[in-house]
Amino acid sequence: MTGTLSSPTAQELTPDELLEAYRTMRTIRAFEERVHDEFAGGDIPGFVHLYAGEEASATGVCSHLDDRDAIASTHRGHGHCIAKGVEVKPMMAEIYGKLTGSCHGKGGSMHIADLSKGMLGANGIVGGGPPLICGRALASQKRGDGGVGVAFFGDGASNQGTTLESLNLATIWNLPAIFVAENNGYAEATSSSWSVATDDIADRAAAFGMPGVIVDGFDFFAVHEAAGEAVARARAGGGPTLIEVKFTRYYGHFEGDQQLYRADEVAHARENLDCLKRFRARVTADGQLDAAQLDRIDADVAALIEEAVAEAKAAPKPGADDLLTDVYVSY
Repeated sequence: MTGTLSSPTAQELTPDELLEAYRTMRTIRAFEERVHDEFAGGDIPGFVHLYAGEEASATGVCSHLDDRDAIASTHRGHGHCIAKGVEVKPMMAEIYGKLTGSCHGKGGSMHIADLSKGMLGANGIVGGGPPLICGRALASQKRGDGGVGVAFFGDGASNQGTTLESLNLATIWNLPAIFVAENNGYAEATSSSWSVATDDIADRAAAFGMPGVIVDGFDFFAVHEAAGEAVARARAGGGPTLIEVKFTRYYGHFEGDQQLYRADEVAHARENLDCLKRFRARVTADGQLDAAQLDRIDADVAALIEEAVAEAKAAPKPGADDLLTDVYVSY
């Protein structure tokens, strides 16, 4: 059965939890906007895909996760990394290709990983994450540790055989897995209205015998509630869930994308739908938080990003002696 969530009613967050959620979303936004600027200046090597505009999804889902849990990401993975607890400074250094990076400067933007945080890695392979999460969810099931696996993927990956096979396998084995389809409307430059056979990716859940939920991806609270129900169900042995989060990315598919396939949807989203604006308006209107508290977080995050960029630029690059390290695992 497919349902739609646009406003939560079942879960209440404490002021501290609200502040933490806002900090995570603000950190993702500031990180991505700074990477956008730095890449334009020519200092960042390789390819970069930005998550700005989609912060409520990663934050709403990962706020329910702990050290038992793991996520698999996509080529657009910075937000997932931050929401799962990967440190910002090593992430920035990794994007700059520096030795102090999360993967010692060898992975770059599309391959940031931190297994100690349950971040199995961003992934340049479209649809590469869902099979990994089936494996991680199976491990938790066999260990009986209550852990869940979460696979984030896009509308393009929703058509990949790896994703569909993973949905099928997760139901057959009743895995504690959650599949989060982040539908920003485009697989690269191809509209999902041209490439996805159903109007809603979540409708496909019925074919695999699992719940499917559609969520307003600009609303942190809606994502938080849907994810909370899915995580609780998975931990209790109730099996997998497919959540479709609908929103708009603020930048192109990649940095340098001229976005000739889009009109004024980004300007509309930034002005009227932005998840940070909506969060701030809601929590201050009902008196849960005040604007000064949120302003302090904005200042803290800005300082953190400034430090991260400065340290990344000053850090050494991998040298010849690093060429053959991190290649093989010794058993």
